[in-house]
Amino acid sequence: MSGTIAVLGLGEAGSALARDLIAAGAVVRGYDPAVPAAEGVVATGSEADAAEGADLVLSVNSAHAAVEALEAGLAGVKDGAAWADLNTASPGTKRELARIAAGHGVPFADIAIMAPVPGRGLRVPMLATGPAAEAVAGALNGFGAAVEVMPGDAGLAAERKLLRSVFFKGMSAAVVEALTAARAAGCEDWLRKIIVDELTAAGAATVDRLVDGSYKHAVRRTAEMAAAAEMLAELGVRADVAGASRDQLAHIADSQDC
Repeated sequence: MSGTIAVLGLGEAGSALARDLIAAGAVVRGYDPAVPAAEGVVATGSEADAAEGADLVLSVNSAHAAVEALEAGLAGVKDGAAWADLNTASPGTKRELARIAAGHGVPFADIAIMAPVPGRGLRVPMLATGPAAEAVAGALNGFGAAVEVMPGDAGLAAERKLLRSVFFKGMSAAVVEALTAARAAGCEDWLRKIIVDELTAAGAATVDRLVDGSYKHAVRRTAEMAAAAEMLAELGVRADVAGASRDQLAHIADSQDC
C-alpha cells in the first residue's frame, strides 16, 4: 500500500512507527526538534513542513506539546488529510485538539496506544475514537497496524487508556513499593512468591473480593494500612502507595458513616 504519512515526534514510539510504515510502503515525512530523522524518513524543518503533502499526520510527541504541535502543523495540512493524536493526554486535551482541528476543517482522531510500542512497532494495539477514527484506522491497518475503532467522540480512547493506567500503573507502583520494603526487611523472595501466586490465580472473583472487601472492612483496613505505612517509615522506605491506600480506605469508612 502506498501513501504519505507525517510523523511528528521521532522518539522511541514515533521512530518505531515510522520505521514500520516505511517497511510497509509508506512515504514518511518526519519532524522532531530534538531527534534527527532516521534513515528512510524524509526530514523536514517544522510541523507544517512535515504535514505538507501528507494524507495523514500522526502526532507522537508528548501530551504537553500536543496542542502546540497541532496549531503549528495546521498550515501544512492539505484538504482531505486527517490528523491523529497518539499522545498520552487527558480526555479533555483530546477534546480540545478535536475542537481546534474542526475549526480548521481537519478531520481528527484520538488514538490511544494500549501497550508498549518497543517490540511491537506498528502492530501495537491501538484504540481510535473521534470523527476521523474510521478513516485513520483504515489507513493505518492497511499498512499492517492493529487499530480498533470505538464509536464516540474524541477523548473516549484516551479515557479508556488512562482508566487502564490507574489500575495497571497503580498496581505496578504497589508491587515496587512492597518489594522495596521486603528487600529492606530481608524477605524479598518470600513476598515476590506471594505476589506471583496471587496474580497467577487471579480471576473475576478476585476483583469482586478486592472491591467488596475494601468496603466491608474499610475501618479495619484503614488501621492496617496505617500500621503498614508506619512500618515502611521504620524501614526507611517511602510509603506513597501504603499511605494513599490508608487515606482511600479512611474516606470509604467515613462515607459509609454518613
